[in-house]
Amino acid sequence: MIASRLVQPVPSSIRPTPPRLRSAAVHDRLRRAIVAGQYRPGDALPSERALSEMHRVNRHAVREAIKRLQQAGLVQVTQGGATRVLDWRETAGLDLLADLAASESFPSVMRSFAQMRATIGADAARLCALNAPAETRRELPALARAIPSPADMRRYRIRFEAYEALWSAIVRGSGNVAYRLAFNSLVGARHGGGIDPELFAAEVDDRDAAIALAAVIVAGDADLAYARARGLLQRTVDASA
Repeated sequence: MIASRLVQPVPSSIRPTPPRLRSAAVHDRLRRAIVAGQYRPGDALPSERALSEMHRVNRHAVREAIKRLQQAGLVQVTQGGATRVLDWRETAGLDLLADLAASESFPSVMRSFAQMRATIGADAARLCALNAPAETRRELPALARAIPSPADMRRYRIRFEAYEALWSAIVRGSGNVAYRLAFNSLVGARHGGGIDPELFAAEVDDRDAAIALAAVIVAGDADLAYARARGLLQRTVDASA
């Protein structure tokens, strides 16, 4: 009986926040502040002690957060000196897309996002038509047909997920690992909440265009696959203008 009482779980309402979550929260806040320009290139971040007090975490969590910022190319840590903010435009990667999309400081980022997506997607469709294995060629028509009809607007989320699954297979079938990583970053940016799904409505609602794209990829027509994919993805570029 004594042993059982000692191992009773702590109620969730009073459990301490795990160190990893505390560090992630500090990282996210600092990253957003850097992207929003609250800390400008060349600025020194507050000391570990100050950040610890500001975010109500221990200094270990602050150090872990800063380490992640350094790995992402947002800050430079000097031995025994200040942690200085870098120009993320010159040093950061695609993982910042979600923050940029959510920031009102960068109204043109959505068009940039859409243009990159169209460029990568069109060439991925071309490569998929050339390189896709038999398994992918069998899969694509079924994925395209699985996209629900746009008649029922209540199913938009399901329709979007089905459309995204089709593109995931196309990018995978391209055989280009760099395109797959870029696709993952673009999808992550959308799931980050900064991108309105309605931006993609002209694509997602055209089930017939998706089916036609799958058909030309399966047929191995690389030029037509590129043209149809580019035309489909260009709709979002136009919507983001």
